[in-house]
Amino acid sequence: MPEFHQLLEGYRRFREDGYPKQKARYDELVADGQHPKLMIIGCSDSRVDPAQIFDVDPGEIFVVRNVAALVPPYETTPGQHGVSAAIEFAVQVLKVRQIVVMGHGMCGGCKAALTQDLHGNDPGNGGFVANWVHLLDEAREPVAAEYGTETREAERAMELAAVGVSMDNLRTFPFVREAEARGDLKLRGTFFAISEGVLYHRNEDTREFEPV
Repeated sequence: MPEFHQLLEGYRRFREDGYPKQKARYDELVADGQHPKLMIIGCSDSRVDPAQIFDVDPGEIFVVRNVAALVPPYETTPGQHGVSAAIEFAVQVLKVRQIVVMGHGMCGGCKAALTQDLHGNDPGNGGFVANWVHLLDEAREPVAAEYGTETREAERAMELAAVGVSMDNLRTFPFVREAEARGDLKLRGTFFAISEGVLYHRNEDTREFEPV
């Protein structure tokens, strides 16, 4: 686990090697601003960095990461709607052409949703996580009924189901639904299996995940 001084060492390597190689790209981004055509909604898990997995250059993807890569349903109630704000900015301002939801294996948020071990906890003691993964309660029921809650098979099923929940919730946003209907926006579901190093793509016709 890197300490802060190790991060600074990494930054210095970036300044000496990485930044000069990308200088023209950064100059372009400064002059013209960002114009990514793809948004990725991924998990905060440190093992699944979208930029690394997809090997992209600066400015190519607009990324939002949170626990379990979840998208809440559209709502206008008072609150701090961080994910919703990012989706709005990506679709309405940046005019992205695709939104990719990327779940992953060994997801702690999905496991918390499956076991419900944190349910009833106070904020600061797991309560924030429990309230967030409450978004998966409905999807959890068939998973728990078929696989239980303690096996890796159950966890994998929950992780895949979570991608579907986020995609369904994306379509509750009117501006997302309208852009998709016009053909201006494509929604995609993906799943990165850490143990295999394999990316799976969700077939929207069958709702099954197929290796890329």
